[in-house]
Parts: sequence; structure tokens; C-alpha cells
Amino acid sequence: MTDRYGVIGHPIAHSKSPVIHQQFAHQTRQDVSYEAIDIAPDVLTETLDSLIYDGFKGLNVTVPHKNATFDLMDELSERAQCAGAVNTISVEGEGRLVGDNTDGIGLIRDLKRNLGISIRDAHILILGAGGATRGIVPTLLDAGPHRILIANRTAARAEDLAEEFAADASQPEDIAACQFDELEDHSFDLIINATSAGLNGEVPPFPISILRPEVVCYDLSYAMTTTPFIKWAREHGAEQTHQGWGMLVEQAAESFWVWRAVRPETAPILAHLP
Repeated sequence: MTDRYGVIGHPIAHSKSPVIHQQFAHQTRQDVSYEAIDIAPDVLTETLDSLIYDGFKGLNVTVPHKNATFDLMDELSERAQCAGAVNTISVEGEGRLVGDNTDGIGLIRDLKRNLGISIRDAHILILGAGGATRGIVPTLLDAGPHRILIANRTAARAEDLAEEFAADASQPEDIAACQFDELEDHSFDLIINATSAGLNGEVPPFPISILRPEVVCYDLSYAMTTTPFIKWAREHGAEQTHQGWGMLVEQAAESFWVWRAVRPETAPILAHLP
């Protein structure tokens, strides 16, 4: 009998997850189906219950439900607890829901294995202090950077995140926070955009001085065309720029492993993405 999986979000029609997981299933000869399911925030709880009743074995979770599903789980993995958000749900006996988060490991695998970018001893800037940043900071800290600086339009939110994760750093000063307009005198090896800046057509609100030819710019967002952040970075001299396609595929592979205890190969899929 075919096991059912899916991804929930709102909106969800744009999701590439069904194609990715269908290729994983074909590659690993797993008898599974995978579909995109649009759930409005105000009916999340009852729709999730309905999906479990209908026999779904697992679900991926995307915007805007990653934080809301966190509170609906019966059990949380250490990764989900650290991230404060869930992007992978496993349904165990009698409908017990176990929440996990594969975003951080997806990013690290893309950076290190696919792109050959070293994290150890690197100076890292994360732009934005929302849920996406929360999901990647714990895994980045585990990879041993020299320092992570979280920058946000307003400092308070970034400072709260830095303070929360300071206990996970080797030294409290290994993670810090500031406002975007305080970045002028800083230089970095890796800049990660975790904001939606530019997606509505505005110029990203970051100082141009953070960009150098050798800095690696990585956008957690991805699109069939160049994202506004990547376009801005290239226009101002960054020579190494990457969208988050690899992170998408790698976090999906980790979810597949969580559900099926089989790890698919990501290279064949990455080869056909922008």
C-alpha cells in the first residue's frame, strides 16, 4: 500500500517539494506519494487532524506554519527544539506527531558538500532575525565559525536571538547582533540573506560596504530567475552568489531519511535546478 506524504503551507502551489520527493521515491524504489496541500492559518489544527485521520505518514511544513505546528506536536526533536520551529512531521503509532527541523542541516550540507564553502573559523553575517534565521543558527554554530553576526532592521529582535543562542556558542562573544545601518565597518566571509528584502521590488536595505569580490553571498530564497538579493549582490561586486535551491533539496533529503530511513542522492536533482 502506498504511503502518503505531503507539504503544507499557504500558498503552496509554487512548491517544488512534490517533484523532489517523487524523484527521491523513484530513485530509492519507495512506494510513496507526495502532494502539496494548501492550508489557511485559521484552519491549521483541524486540517492537520484530518490529514492524520486520512492516513498521512508524514508532512513537510513551510510558510506560514513552521512556528504554529511547533505547538501542536506531541514530541519534538532536539533540532526542532533548538530552532523553535518544525518543518518535518512524522506520524507515529495512534497518530502521535513528532516534529523535526531539517533546515539547518540542509543549509550546511549545501554550503559544505555541494558548494565547497568552509564554515569553520568563518566570519558569518545573517541578514534578518525571523524564523528562517532561528532555524539555521544552531547548526551553523555547530560547524565552528569564528563569529556569527545577526543583523536586523531593528536591533532588539536580533539581540534577543543572539542572547538566546549564546549558550550554544563556544564563547558568548561568538554570536552578536546589530542593526543593518551598523554594518558599515564590518567584513565577512559569508553573508546569508534570511529576509524577504527585495521580493516586493524594493532595494535591499543593506549597506553596500559589506560586499567584496571574495565574499560568498547566499540567499535562503530561491526562484527560477535571479532573486533580488542575489541581483543586488552581483551588481555591487560579489563574485560568489548562490540561491537556496541546494538547501531546499538537502533539507528534503533529510526529511526523506527521517521518514523512510533511506537516504536519497541529491546530486541528480541538483544538476537540473537553476
